[in-house]
Amino acid sequence: MTEVILENAVLVLPDEVIRGSLQMKDGRIADISSGAAGAAGAVDCGGDLVMPGLIELHTDNLERHIEPRPRVNWPHQAAIIAHDAELASVGITTVFDALRVGSVTSNAKANYGEYARALADEILELRAQGALRISHFLHLRAEICSETLVEEMAKFGPEDRIGIVSLMDHTPGERQFRDVSKLKDYVCGKHGMDDAGFVAHVEGLRALRDRLGALHEATAVAESRRYGATLASHDDTTAPQVGVSAGHGVTFAEFPTTVEAAAACRQHGIRVMMGAPNLIRGGSHSGNVAASVLAEADLLDIVSSDYVPSSLLSAALLLGDLWGDVARGVACVTQAPALATGLQDRGQLVPGARADVVRVARVGTAAAVRGTWVQGKRVA
Repeated sequence: MTEVILENAVLVLPDEVIRGSLQMKDGRIADISSGAAGAAGAVDCGGDLVMPGLIELHTDNLERHIEPRPRVNWPHQAAIIAHDAELASVGITTVFDALRVGSVTSNAKANYGEYARALADEILELRAQGALRISHFLHLRAEICSETLVEEMAKFGPEDRIGIVSLMDHTPGERQFRDVSKLKDYVCGKHGMDDAGFVAHVEGLRALRDRLGALHEATAVAESRRYGATLASHDDTTAPQVGVSAGHGVTFAEFPTTVEAAAACRQHGIRVMMGAPNLIRGGSHSGNVAASVLAEADLLDIVSSDYVPSSLLSAALLLGDLWGDVARGVACVTQAPALATGLQDRGQLVPGARADVVRVARVGTAAAVRGTWVQGKRVA
């Protein structure tokens, strides 16, 4: 039997914040008590926040560890373990690792080859070995503008812990990059592409969308059902696009780019997810709607760290300040993502839930993680 008691803590419960203590036993939350305590061996939190472990639905962080510099391929096991440790250190206890499916094999210079199945095997093997600190699921990012989506998705099945399939349509001039100049800045800056190369890139993606887009979209929707995964849309921009997403059975929208799209999501019962970097920076790097605008309009449900893992906790506290409700802000990175992906056993501090717990000290406008527990075991 293992037992941990955190006392003298500010506990972030589903709908309120109270001063009290929390007991973890055998991987579950055993008890929550208000007021003073004094149990033998308890950890005195000194008034720190104690909240559910954060749940990350969309992160590109693993890519940064796999390829720390352009065309530098880091050993994968080491990269996965470092990625896992980094997430634990910032309070993330459940992650859906985003892997692209759908490649462009006709152009070797594009550096857009297949990798998802092999990397998924490595993640799942490390998990089976007990080498990872936190809970890992897979998020397959289905690239509509690709050549091999059908073949790649066929290599996965219900046994692969695929929690999310997202429909990724990166057609230039649509969705995230309606402003093609923003796409040019991004692609040329990241890949060192010249003007002629960028023109060819745009023409190639548009041709793929025209030739294979309908097939790929239908395949991704069907495969998500076969896996038993949650279906997400990506970068919806207009109300009609949201209507199509709703017809496919999408239950949450990643990074809608306009107020119009976010409002349409609300009308269709689709949860809205925005990026924590957008919120913290005060706007989108792609020139799309600011997350704060949606938060102020009550059109924001879930937050993702996207490409900065530490931003998830900071964004939750920032939203708590914005709304004047810490519990509501924290729910955007705990309870809401759990519900969006059908994880009924975590995301809330309630007796019987998984003891995925984070202790946090506020330091000015920042936050410092003082401890992370996964199923009652301290991992950071």
